[in-house]
Amino acid sequence: MRTFLRRLLRRPRRPWTAAASLMAAALLASGFTVLSASGAESGCRVDYTVNQWTGGYTAQLKVTNLGPAVTSWRLTWTYAGDQQVTSAWNATVTQTGSSVVAVNTNWNGALATGGTADFGLQGTWRSSAPAPADFALNGVSCGGTGTPPPTTTPPSTPPPSADCGSAVICSGFEDQTGTTPSGAWRFTAPDCQGTGTAAVDTAVAHSGGRSLRVDGRAGYCNHAFVAATADLSSVGPVMYVRMWVRHTTALPAAHVTFVSLPDSSQGGRSLRVGGQNGALQWNRETDDATLPAQSPTGVALSRPLPTGSWQCLRFAIDTSAPKLDTWLGDEQVPGLHADGVPTQDVDQQWLARTTPPRPTALRLGWESYGTGDDTLWFDDVAVGSSPIGC
Repeated sequence: MRTFLRRLLRRPRRPWTAAASLMAAALLASGFTVLSASGAESGCRVDYTVNQWTGGYTAQLKVTNLGPAVTSWRLTWTYAGDQQVTSAWNATVTQTGSSVVAVNTNWNGALATGGTADFGLQGTWRSSAPAPADFALNGVSCGGTGTPPPTTTPPSTPPPSADCGSAVICSGFEDQTGTTPSGAWRFTAPDCQGTGTAAVDTAVAHSGGRSLRVDGRAGYCNHAFVAATADLSSVGPVMYVRMWVRHTTALPAAHVTFVSLPDSSQGGRSLRVGGQNGALQWNRETDDATLPAQSPTGVALSRPLPTGSWQCLRFAIDTSAPKLDTWLGDEQVPGLHADGVPTQDVDQQWLARTTPPRPTALRLGWESYGTGDDTLWFDDVAVGSSPIGC
């Protein structure tokens, strides 16, 4: 059904286009994820993926530039229903009445011919929420009236590759020869050491035959981390981090950390990824700010870290502005997104500090500030200046 609908929406308009639109609206009302795209033979193409529930929705948009290269972009569209945008990530999105404008961030403005940019938004609706169909990129319609692509197809911007290649850190721990982390990885207990342990494991792995296992113990003085020896102080301007993580026990209500990034902008104190109130969160050690805010609404905008299976966790940390993004698998997590624009129940604490982060190292392990034992495995870890996929 989704493939059929997508084909309908990508063909030039014919008399039965109205029927396809009615079909899309019916699927949306039923809560399906619908893929909608504008005409391909135009100055641009927009793939609009929506996840809808009663009264609310999230949408992921992929913009493909089919015209000349641009150094910045502005995407416009009109909602035919009563949708209202409440927040966005990877773009600045404003709405006046039913008209919506999305403008690039400082890191995704350049689009070569054939290049793409992805961003997302969250919103509300009351009576109807059909997918928009009148997208325009920098004033050029995406419906078939723009400059056609050249006869020789230029190179396009590829999606993030799961192969981390030349990233500063690109490790599946296959070079480890014993049970004690060595070489490019070292055990560390940043503040105090207790009964928590870390070892190279040959029984459980995401790929290959090895992973990093951490047996985390509750209590502040049980820090157990394995630190990469690589210097990350020049990675950027956006630092991309990808890892696969598996754990055994649901994140507790109390605060815990399993990724720690020493941050020179905090005098060596850390940006921390962990959990609180059962969901993933960012924490800034200097002022204990959290992302999202730990209100019921803020926590609901984050996600738990599923247990008993390998999960792909990805971050994008802007070192030129206090901005970051987080993905769990292929889902960008709304509550773990900071774009510099205040969002209720998400980034009030985070925006209290305006100094951009400057991570210098990566540590993987376990740090508990109250209750919370857990056993975790890390594998296929990568850090670099380009997006790295799952």
